[in-house]
Parts: sequence; structure tokens; C-alpha cells
Amino acid sequence: MEIALQQLVPIPLREKILQQSSDVWNSNITFQQGRFIKIKAPSGTGKTTLIHYLYHIRYDYTGSVSFNGKNWSDYNAEELSGIRQQQVSVVFRDLRLFDQLTAWENIELKRVMMPQPYHSREKIQEMAEQLRVTHVLKQSAKTLSYGERQRIAIIRALMQPFAWLMMDEPFSHLDDANASRAAALIAAECKARNAGFILTDLDDDQRFDYDDHFHL
Repeated sequence: MEIALQQLVPIPLREKILQQSSDVWNSNITFQQGRFIKIKAPSGTGKTTLIHYLYHIRYDYTGSVSFNGKNWSDYNAEELSGIRQQQVSVVFRDLRLFDQLTAWENIELKRVMMPQPYHSREKIQEMAEQLRVTHVLKQSAKTLSYGERQRIAIIRALMQPFAWLMMDEPFSHLDDANASRAAALIAAECKARNAGFILTDLDDDQRFDYDDHFHL
């Protein structure tokens, strides 16, 4: 299963992008399932925009994005819903936790939305222990620090089945120790599923054994 971009250019950033070199924008590129992919990009070059395009929640671009050989625009609503439940999981930069729910409820909601839960309830506890957030599971999400919110969002993303996992600056508010713990959990889950992993960030990092590096 692959994701292919053909001459993809965000309309809001078009003039800026066409004046500079990019491995991704305005290029023909294919991301292969099972590979760990790092996309490094300075601020303002479209990291979050790219993740939104890859997940097909923004459409303000020229060119095309295809998933498994078919353009995103050719999938109907039911097909898109199924893909997002079963094949693609995302941690957005703004995390998108429900503030009125507890941390546990945010994770559990994602788990039970699946036709058949991928992980057990016990797995939530196990992952929370690994990421040092068991003490906040019963707190409302709005009371958490941003670093705690990031770790809860990571656990939530791992609750569903996926062939692709995408993360937009997922460690921005984590210290090295917590980022390393989170990276180990993410890598183990992706390898267990032979899933592709796409991470966007500002800087270089050594937390994953990346197969491909791109500059936005």
C-alpha cells in the first residue's frame, strides 16, 4: 500500500514554494508502506498542511494525492471513513483531544469506535505506564500539560488498526527521556503491523531508524 504525490502544491503557499527547492512539493514522490519516513521542514513551509493533505481533510492544492493507487478525490464518504478507521491514523499538531473528556475517555473513545477493537483496555494502561501518564488518566484533558496531552494523543492514535501512522511534531513539548519512550512505543507498534510511518518536524533527530529523509 502506498501514498503517491504528483506535482502537489498548496495554493496558499504556491508563490513561495515555486521559488525554492523541495523534495516533496511540486514533485512526483511515493511513500511505501513499512518504511519510516522523516520530513524535515522549517516553520512556514507547510508541514501541517501536508499532513492535512495526506489525511484528505484539506483540498486547497494543485496536483494530486493518491492512496493505494486511487486519488483521494475519487473515494466516496463511506470509503474515506473506512480508511480512516482501519488504515490511517494521525496525531495532528493541535492534538484534537476532547477537553470535556478525561484522558482515559479520549483514548477509549478511539478504541471502541472500531468495528472490532484492535487493542484491549489493558493495553491502554500498559501504554500509559510506558509513557508515564497513568496519573493523569482520570483527569479531564483540559487540565493536562501540553506534554501530557501529546502522550495521550500518541496512545490514542495507537488504539486503532493502521497501515499508515502520521505524526506532526509529536514530541515538541517532551523532554528527551519522554520523547525516547514515546518513540520506542511508536516504532514497536508500526513494526508489528508493517505500517508506514511519516513524521514531520523542524529538526533532525535520531529517535527512529528512518528509511527515507525528505526536505519540505
